[in-house]
Amino acid sequence: MTPYDVIILGAGAAGLMCAMTAGQRGRRVLLLDHADRAGAKILISGGGRCNFTNLHAAPDRFLSANPHFAKSALGRYTQRDFVALVEKHGVPYHEKTLGQLFCDRSARDIVRLLLDECAAGGVDLRLGHRITDVARSDAFRVATDRGGFVAPRLVIATGGPSIPKMGATSFAYELARRFGLALVEPRPALVPLTLGAATLAACRDLAGVAVEGVAGTERTSFREAVLFTHRGLSGPAILQISSYWRPGAEIALDLAPDLDALAHLKDRRRTRPKAEAKSVLAEVLPARLAQSVADELKLTGPIANLPDRELERTARRLKAWRFVPTGTEGFAKAEVTAGGVDTAGLSQKTMEAREVPGLHVIGEAVDVTGWLGGYNFQWAWASGWAAGQAV
Repeated sequence: MTPYDVIILGAGAAGLMCAMTAGQRGRRVLLLDHADRAGAKILISGGGRCNFTNLHAAPDRFLSANPHFAKSALGRYTQRDFVALVEKHGVPYHEKTLGQLFCDRSARDIVRLLLDECAAGGVDLRLGHRITDVARSDAFRVATDRGGFVAPRLVIATGGPSIPKMGATSFAYELARRFGLALVEPRPALVPLTLGAATLAACRDLAGVAVEGVAGTERTSFREAVLFTHRGLSGPAILQISSYWRPGAEIALDLAPDLDALAHLKDRRRTRPKAEAKSVLAEVLPARLAQSVADELKLTGPIANLPDRELERTARRLKAWRFVPTGTEGFAKAEVTAGGVDTAGLSQKTMEAREVPGLHVIGEAVDVTGWLGGYNFQWAWASGWAAGQAV
């Protein structure tokens, strides 16, 4: 067994960042992963372009049972620090919308720079190693199907169960429980929402239709695109609000966020009295969605024939369509996992378990979940860096 200072489980975004940081501090680092290549999720992110951070990353854009936990890591390793690393490696990038930074060429550029930084730190990267057991006595002992390894420190960076087709599992949680760490119930986040049969029937012809809208629940709302699917709703606004939604809660959807809908309808009744309601709705909605709303509300004939109460009902449907999702499309379609290892048991500075000296947990495995748009990568970089500075 080769002696190491630290063993890191998981060669994803957080694990690679932790490994390169620790290695360049002179630590002897072993980085293990069961997959045959590093950074698998990085490679598929952002449509293959990797939305690697967000210019507006700040602690209030992350969810956690302890909303203050992420402040330390995010404040010490910022989006500007990662952008500087990207620029150091000459990776071309651009801002898309809302502060989202993407590679111009390919997500492979991000994986390559992380691997180059690991190599510079002398990191021993072992891929294709399936972990069969982890134990702790005087040190942490990791058994794999290709041999055993020992180190005084262990970092769990194996993520959550989102996107299982990429090899994601609940291994981090099983390991955390083994060492007595508490969990906040994991759930799919940044995930499409499903609708009941009656609502789906009303939307049966809308699959593929997208519209800018505001999706909200309780005191949180997001304005971005909403996409109708054959199972329910998706698109950035829905993915964002899904992280805040809980089963049984109502979602409110504003399909015309820049419009005083009632005033618009009354104006068209005056200026276009012979126009059908669906034609008036099509001025502000995609044609198929306008037809669907008109059919649902049974709006027939010219708009001049609609009394104020019908215009008011139509305006409410446009500005506050309220529905209760039946659920989500689950971890298979979730971009990330909310919940995870309870931050109450971790140091926010070092990511070390308070009751298990030498054990650190980072990245998606921790109960910290960011907004859509590069925030979760920034948490991976920041938490990985924090642990890499401590091991």
